[in-house]
Amino acid sequence: MNPGSALASRRIVGVALRALLGRRGGDLGRVSSGPKRAEDMRGVRFCSSRMWPALIFTLLSIQPGHGQTCTEGFAYDRRARQCIDVDECRILPDACRGDMRCVNQYGGYLCLPQGLYSQPIRPDYPGQVEQVFPDASDGYSDTALPDRPRSAEPSYPIIRTSAQCILGYALAEDGTCNDIDECETRSHHCNPTQVCINTAGGYTCSCTEGYWLIGGQCQDIDECRYGYCQQLCANVPGSYSCSCNRGFILDPEGRACRDVNECLDQPCSHSCFNTYGSFMCSCEEGFELTSDGTSCIDLDECSFSEFLCQHRCVNAPGSFSCICPPGYYVYEDGRSCEDINECDTGNNTCTTEQVCFNFQGGHTCLNPLQCPPPYIEVSDNQCMCSAENPACRDKPFTILYRHMDLSSGRIVPADIFQMQATTRYPGAFYIFQIKSGNEGREFYMRQTSNVSATLVLSRPIKGPREVVLDLEMVTINNVINFRGSSIIRLTIFVSAHPF
Repeated sequence: MNPGSALASRRIVGVALRALLGRRGGDLGRVSSGPKRAEDMRGVRFCSSRMWPALIFTLLSIQPGHGQTCTEGFAYDRRARQCIDVDECRILPDACRGDMRCVNQYGGYLCLPQGLYSQPIRPDYPGQVEQVFPDASDGYSDTALPDRPRSAEPSYPIIRTSAQCILGYALAEDGTCNDIDECETRSHHCNPTQVCINTAGGYTCSCTEGYWLIGGQCQDIDECRYGYCQQLCANVPGSYSCSCNRGFILDPEGRACRDVNECLDQPCSHSCFNTYGSFMCSCEEGFELTSDGTSCIDLDECSFSEFLCQHRCVNAPGSFSCICPPGYYVYEDGRSCEDINECDTGNNTCTTEQVCFNFQGGHTCLNPLQCPPPYIEVSDNQCMCSAENPACRDKPFTILYRHMDLSSGRIVPADIFQMQATTRYPGAFYIFQIKSGNEGREFYMRQTSNVSATLVLSRPIKGPREVVLDLEMVTINNVINFRGSSIIRLTIFVSAHPF
């Protein structure tokens, strides 16, 4: 029989029984004793005699189903041709766990604590009124009386009626109900990955912090995937650990990172500048940073260029200085060399009879002019040979003494001296030439006009050196058939340095 059909049949039987036994508005729970008992029983017998055929017909009308499909908790019995209850407590090996005991039910089973039920059957439940049935000795026929109810044993234990505590509590000696700590007694059903938390009348299975429940199992939460840490994150079972990059320190809260001021520890030799997550070292002027990024060493400025100083560079810790050779001083720019005019400063050894002549890097004392015979002195720097003197024939008419200085290695070509006629004659023309002293071909004369010419330096001259040139000016006048010459004796003092 289908369980649904069986349930409907039970409902119909229940209705019929209530109609049979409670037709006059009474019920078994309200049967009384006294003078009216015989009349009441007659009414029951009367009613039962009329309702029994209807009840039997109703029961015969309920036909068991022919299908062999039963719902969960039932199995089809071919002999009985109906679905019968399955005793799960007998066929399932571990229907209940712990100290729970399996109790079979119609269509299912229950798991109850061992202390809340007992196997002995106690029909005298509190509050139940005992049913009274008429005695046959009173003249009632047994055939008209309903059968006494039989105390059929149920298929599951009866819960003790003396227990006044609900599920999850236990009765104490003082009569109070105390909560059962399933977690302490290990009567819970939490799996090993879960944590048992006792509650009032029960317990819950939860996961510890850092885990979440997935598929009935507590699995670790990867906090690093959700950006819990500002910089570096390392996931560990049930938790996580934050760390910071170099140059940062972890805040007390354990998640954010703040910059470390490394300059407080003075890691640099000279100056330190704190930056976000790091620091920078700098050196004072004249020093440079080494490969370690913190130390400073002296910068050899003199090795950068040979033109840093005009003469010579001297390196010093953190700086440099330029020095000049004797006869020079360091100019205001600190690099150039300027000639010291010993003739102006008086720092010379010339006598009062001598003339001090200054040149680049030094000076010389010129002796008083002495004209070689047959020349006679006509001024401080000029000698003349008179035409009336026969010894002066074929000799230059005048010799003019000049002095000049020249830097060593001067760039060529360079115009260094100019020569011109001071007296002009009609019909005369002039020729300028180097008469002596140009053995090395370092000079030549370039005529710039009819009466003037320029001495040109054609090759660099290295000093110190003293060069004496006789520059001749030849005067030719074809009208009067005259030919004469004049000499400029030019003494050139070449310095030892190019400045």
